[in-house]
Amino acid sequence: MNLLSDDYLVGFTEGEGMFYIGIVPSKETKTHWQVIYFFKVSQNPIGIEVLNQFKDRLGCGYIKQNSQTDKTDKSLAYVVRDFPSLRDKVIPFFEGKLLIKKDAFRKFKQVLKLVEEKQQFSVPGITKILEIAYSMNTQKRKVEKQVILESYMKLESSQAIR
Repeated sequence: MNLLSDDYLVGFTEGEGMFYIGIVPSKETKTHWQVIYFFKVSQNPIGIEVLNQFKDRLGCGYIKQNSQTDKTDKSLAYVVRDFPSLRDKVIPFFEGKLLIKKDAFRKFKQVLKLVEEKQQFSVPGITKILEIAYSMNTQKRKVEKQVILESYMKLESSQAIR
Protein backbone atom coordinates (compact mmCIF):
# COMPACT_ATOMS: atom_id res chain seq x y z
CA MET A 1 0.00 0.00 0.00
CA ASN A 2 1.32 3.40 -0.99
CA LEU A 3 0.70 6.06 1.60
CA LEU A 4 -1.03 9.02 0.03
CA SER A 5 0.18 12.50 0.91
CA ASP A 6 -1.98 15.00 2.77
CA ASP A 7 -1.93 17.12 -0.40
CA TYR A 8 -3.39 14.20 -2.35
CA LEU A 9 -6.18 13.77 0.22
CA VAL A 10 -6.93 17.50 0.18
CA GLY A 11 -7.04 17.50 -3.62
CA PHE A 12 -9.26 14.45 -3.61
CA THR A 13 -11.62 16.24 -1.23
CA GLU A 14 -11.75 19.24 -3.57
CA GLY A 15 -13.28 16.96 -6.21
CA GLU A 16 -15.14 14.28 -4.28
CA GLY A 17 -15.73 15.70 -0.80
CA MET A 18 -18.36 17.76 0.95
CA PHE A 19 -18.80 19.68 4.17
CA TYR A 20 -22.51 19.39 4.92
CA ILE A 21 -24.86 21.22 7.26
CA GLY A 22 -28.54 20.33 7.41
CA ILE A 23 -31.52 20.93 9.62
CA VAL A 24 -33.69 17.83 9.77
CA PRO A 25 -36.92 16.80 11.53
CA SER A 26 -36.35 15.21 14.93
CA LYS A 27 -38.75 13.58 17.35
CA GLU A 28 -36.12 13.76 20.09
CA THR A 29 -35.87 17.56 20.35
CA LYS A 30 -38.34 20.07 21.74
CA THR A 31 -38.13 22.12 18.57
CA HIS A 32 -38.70 19.00 16.42
CA TRP A 33 -35.60 19.99 14.41
CA GLN A 34 -31.96 19.01 14.70
CA VAL A 35 -28.83 20.50 13.18
CA ILE A 36 -26.74 17.80 11.51
CA TYR A 37 -23.22 18.13 10.17
CA PHE A 38 -20.76 15.84 8.49
CA PHE A 39 -17.73 15.60 6.28
CA LYS A 40 -17.99 13.07 3.46
CA VAL A 41 -15.83 11.83 0.59
CA SER A 42 -17.36 9.50 -2.00
CA GLN A 43 -15.65 7.07 -4.33
CA ASN A 44 -16.40 4.05 -6.50
CA PRO A 45 -15.56 0.72 -4.80
CA ILE A 46 -12.34 0.46 -6.81
CA GLY A 47 -11.05 3.45 -4.82
CA ILE A 48 -11.75 2.09 -1.34
CA GLU A 49 -8.03 2.35 -0.57
CA VAL A 50 -8.28 6.14 -0.77
CA LEU A 51 -11.20 6.10 1.67
CA ASN A 52 -9.25 3.81 4.00
CA GLN A 53 -6.34 6.23 3.92
CA PHE A 54 -8.64 9.12 4.88
CA LYS A 55 -9.85 7.03 7.82
CA ASP A 56 -6.30 6.10 8.86
CA ARG A 57 -4.89 9.60 8.40
CA LEU A 58 -7.68 11.38 10.29
CA GLY A 59 -8.11 8.61 12.87
CA CYS A 60 -11.89 8.85 12.90
CA GLY A 61 -14.99 8.24 10.84
CA TYR A 62 -16.26 5.19 8.99
CA ILE A 63 -16.80 3.84 5.48
CA LYS A 64 -20.30 2.96 4.29
CA GLN A 65 -22.45 2.58 1.17
CA ASN A 66 -22.89 6.07 -0.24
CA SER A 67 -26.64 5.74 -0.81
CA GLN A 68 -29.02 3.84 1.41
CA THR A 69 -31.94 4.32 -1.00
CA ASP A 70 -30.51 4.04 -4.54
CA LYS A 71 -29.68 0.36 -5.05
CA THR A 72 -27.93 1.15 -8.36
CA ASP A 73 -25.42 3.41 -6.56
CA LYS A 74 -22.51 1.13 -5.66
CA SER A 75 -20.23 3.96 -4.52
CA LEU A 76 -18.79 4.11 -1.03
CA ALA A 77 -18.34 7.05 1.31
CA TYR A 78 -15.95 7.93 4.09
CA VAL A 79 -17.97 9.90 6.67
CA VAL A 80 -17.16 11.82 9.85
CA ARG A 81 -20.20 12.89 11.86
CA ASP A 82 -19.19 13.19 15.50
CA PHE A 83 -18.57 16.71 16.72
CA PRO A 84 -15.24 16.16 18.54
CA SER A 85 -13.66 14.47 15.51
CA LEU A 86 -14.89 17.20 13.16
CA ARG A 87 -13.59 19.93 15.47
CA ASP A 88 -10.33 18.32 16.54
CA LYS A 89 -9.28 16.28 13.48
CA VAL A 90 -11.10 17.22 10.26
CA ILE A 91 -10.99 21.02 10.63
CA PRO A 92 -7.29 21.20 11.57
CA PHE A 93 -6.41 18.83 8.70
CA PHE A 94 -8.04 21.08 6.08
CA GLU A 95 -7.31 24.47 7.63
CA GLY A 96 -5.73 26.78 5.05
CA LYS A 97 -5.43 24.04 2.40
CA LEU A 98 -8.65 24.22 0.36
CA LEU A 99 -9.29 26.31 -2.71
CA ILE A 100 -12.46 25.05 -4.44
CA LYS A 101 -14.23 24.10 -1.19
CA LYS A 102 -12.77 26.97 0.86
CA ASP A 103 -16.10 28.81 1.18
CA ALA A 104 -18.07 25.70 2.16
CA PHE A 105 -15.35 24.83 4.69
CA ARG A 106 -15.48 28.34 6.21
CA LYS A 107 -19.27 28.12 6.56
CA PHE A 108 -19.01 24.60 7.99
CA LYS A 109 -16.62 25.88 10.67
CA GLN A 110 -18.96 28.81 11.47
CA VAL A 111 -21.90 26.47 12.06
CA LEU A 112 -19.83 24.08 14.20
CA LYS A 113 -18.76 27.05 16.35
CA LEU A 114 -22.41 28.12 16.76
CA VAL A 115 -23.37 24.55 17.70
CA GLU A 116 -20.49 24.36 20.18
CA GLU A 117 -21.89 27.54 21.76
CA LYS A 118 -25.37 25.88 21.84
CA GLN A 119 -26.76 28.60 19.57
CA GLN A 120 -29.04 26.11 17.81
CA PHE A 121 -31.39 26.32 20.80
CA SER A 122 -32.29 30.00 20.29
CA VAL A 123 -34.21 31.78 17.56
CA PRO A 124 -31.29 34.13 16.74
CA GLY A 125 -28.86 31.20 16.72
CA ILE A 126 -30.94 28.92 14.52
CA THR A 127 -31.58 31.88 12.21
CA LYS A 128 -27.81 32.29 11.72
CA ILE A 129 -27.35 28.56 11.22
CA LEU A 130 -30.17 28.42 8.68
CA GLU A 131 -28.75 31.36 6.72
CA ILE A 132 -25.34 29.70 6.55
CA ALA A 133 -26.62 26.18 5.87
CA TYR A 134 -29.03 27.28 3.14
CA SER A 135 -26.22 29.16 1.39
CA MET A 136 -24.21 25.92 1.17
CA ASN A 137 -24.68 22.70 -0.78
CA THR A 138 -26.76 24.43 -3.41
CA GLN A 139 -29.31 21.70 -4.03
CA LYS A 140 -32.88 22.72 -3.22
CA ARG A 141 -33.81 22.18 0.40
CA LYS A 142 -36.83 20.05 1.28
CA VAL A 143 -38.04 22.43 4.00
CA GLU A 144 -38.24 26.21 3.76
CA LYS A 145 -36.30 28.16 6.39
CA GLN A 146 -39.48 29.88 7.55
CA VAL A 147 -41.12 26.56 8.49
CA ILE A 148 -38.21 25.74 10.80
CA LEU A 149 -38.08 29.25 12.28
CA GLU A 150 -41.81 29.19 13.00
CA SER A 151 -41.35 26.00 15.06
CA TYR A 152 -38.70 27.75 17.13
CA MET A 153 -40.69 30.96 17.57
CA LYS A 154 -43.81 29.04 18.57
CA LEU A 155 -41.89 27.06 21.15
CA GLU A 156 -39.99 30.10 22.42
CA SER A 157 -43.25 31.99 23.00
CA SER A 158 -44.67 29.09 25.01
CA GLN A 159 -41.59 27.95 26.95
CA ALA A 160 -37.83 27.69 27.06
CA ILE A 161 -36.45 25.70 24.10
CA ARG A 162 -33.99 23.70 26.18
